[in-house]
Amino acid sequence: MTSPETSGPADTLFIAVAQLNPTVGDVAGNLALARRTAASARDAGADLVVFPELFISGYPPEDLVLKPAFQQACRAAIETLADESVDGPALLIGSPWVDEGRLHNSVLLLEEGRISAIRHKVDLPNYGVFDEKRVFAAGPLPGPIPFRGVRLGVPICEDIWGPDVVECLTETGAEILIVPNGSPYRRSVYAERENTVVARVVESNLPLLYVNQVGGQDELVFDGASFALNPDRFLALQFPGFMERVRLSRWQRFENGWKCLGANMADRIEGDQADYAACVVGLRDYVNKNRFPGVVLGLSGGIDSALVAAMAVDALGPERVHCIMLPYRYTSQESRSDAAAVAEALAVRYDIVPIAAAVEGVEATLAPLFAGTRRDVTEENLQSRVRGALLMSVSNKFGSLVLTTGNKSEMSTGYATLYGDMNGGFNPVKDLYKSEVFRLARLRNRWKPADALGPDGLVIPERVIDKAPTAELAEGQKDEDSLPPYAELDAILERLVEREEPVAKVITDGFDAQTVTRVERLLNTAEYKRRQAAPGVKVTGRNFGRGRRYPVTNRFSEG
Repeated sequence: MTSPETSGPADTLFIAVAQLNPTVGDVAGNLALARRTAASARDAGADLVVFPELFISGYPPEDLVLKPAFQQACRAAIETLADESVDGPALLIGSPWVDEGRLHNSVLLLEEGRISAIRHKVDLPNYGVFDEKRVFAAGPLPGPIPFRGVRLGVPICEDIWGPDVVECLTETGAEILIVPNGSPYRRSVYAERENTVVARVVESNLPLLYVNQVGGQDELVFDGASFALNPDRFLALQFPGFMERVRLSRWQRFENGWKCLGANMADRIEGDQADYAACVVGLRDYVNKNRFPGVVLGLSGGIDSALVAAMAVDALGPERVHCIMLPYRYTSQESRSDAAAVAEALAVRYDIVPIAAAVEGVEATLAPLFAGTRRDVTEENLQSRVRGALLMSVSNKFGSLVLTTGNKSEMSTGYATLYGDMNGGFNPVKDLYKSEVFRLARLRNRWKPADALGPDGLVIPERVIDKAPTAELAEGQKDEDSLPPYAELDAILERLVEREEPVAKVITDGFDAQTVTRVERLLNTAEYKRRQAAPGVKVTGRNFGRGRRYPVTNRFSEG
């Protein structure tokens, strides 16, 4: 953070924007991060530091926030920060807060050694990934907070997605809108945020500072990308996505009101680059926040495990990634060579552990029970289950987290083996369809995120991307022997999952009726598998997990 040349007159404010990565439940760690940020901002000459929504508790705290001991720990941390605010700067910080026996999602202004103002979130989101009405009480419509001769309107995240809260703040004299956020990434989110903020700025004729958190929390990834918009809709401030940043912004009062003079501008990555960065950040924070020493995964020579390996190295560095090839009689020499090439390009530890003895031993053990039956998918799945057991054993012995590598196309249709390739603790590509896996693999060969720890250049050989996908559980097997071509399958799934379109409409749009009906049936019957799948990064509007919650026992089918 750079210092201003002067402290400025009364009509100038220096606001430090703290785009940070708190950890849910780590009240002491979040308090320490707030302290370090306040000290840095004080040295830079900040008047005010703005933190994201529920910074002290981490967001979203879910039912953890209902524990009285947790509420008390958050309150004690806020009171500590308030006591330490005597010498400035003032802090605008989010925390759970109990007021008259009701638990709120709140923002508190800490200055001059005290809590000088409290505002509670009014509009509690209760859709998609959000369950705030489950744990919080809604606050009343707020008025502005006086701060050094300026009236600050502080709507909290969802409060700006409708007009009422900002309208109330405008009518009661707010001069600057400051919005603390815990807004998770999804593909369409940038346009949605911008449209929302523009609407509030136009309606109020006030500048707006949007402060968002960054980092991974279970399935969710928060992208940061904080920004400021002036009343003329001029973008005065833009932070990068997916990276922590604390920067000082300058705000000046003119005859017609306040403006941000900004000067902190960053390029914001979007599209496939944002999806890739989200997967890397989500994986990194899941591993680090849960204190795993590293990760282990099965490297098959296929596209999914190659992309997961690249993401893992970008997230954690090669020294924390262990790849294991687990070949059987159906594993081609091409797959063995491709897996070795990926491991070499990423500079990771790579071991080969043949599984024939283990598979044949399990088959021999089951032979008396299976006598008189024909070989079928049961025997095929033994390979996958042996691989899963071996990877989990490595995890148990060395503490590394097992990464699963199944994509959204497979998760949708049940093209995965419970207690086999689904074994593991986290899946960075869980919300990417197979066609998107191919696209991101090509992207990674020519680009990587600015903070990636992996090597530049080609890390996934072209023939891994070009060859026909196969699980190699039988001689000559190909995925498209069991599934429609991925381009067709993914287009159907996107309509059924993300858009919730009726089967009849998908067929009317030109897709084969028999194929659509079959895909819908596969989607419905695979719910029991998805319920047992590892968590994974959410990048679409509706992921399997927090974003889409269907009953396992369910007889409804449009087909």
